Amino acid sequence: MKEMLIFLKVLSDETRLMIVEFLLDGEKCVCEIFPHVKKTQSTVSIHLGKMEECGILESRREGKKIFYKIKDYRVCDIFKSFNKQRVSVLKKSYYMKNNIRRQSK
Repeated sequence: MKEMLIFLKVLSDETRLMIVEFLLDGEKCVCEIFPHVKKTQSTVSIHLGKMEECGILESRREGKKIFYKIKDYRVCDIFKSFNKQRVSVLKKSYYMKNNIRRQSK
């Protein structure tokens, strides 16, 4: 229960939701993310750090650039429940890429 509460609290911020929605299209560099959400780079970096800390996102460094992508695909279910159609395509490609068989709930 505590894990779910942390997960939902982290996503309860408008900027973080905008970041996650932007990342539904795939991995993005911080230099692409902060102009999209119309916040400063330092503000976006703080939000990205919080989401990475709780396992929603993961990052990788390529030279001076840091790229972020969705790590916890439960966020796809959240966006899908609000009729964000492109989520199903991303989620299917994730499962196919990682050769994971979806479990029915």
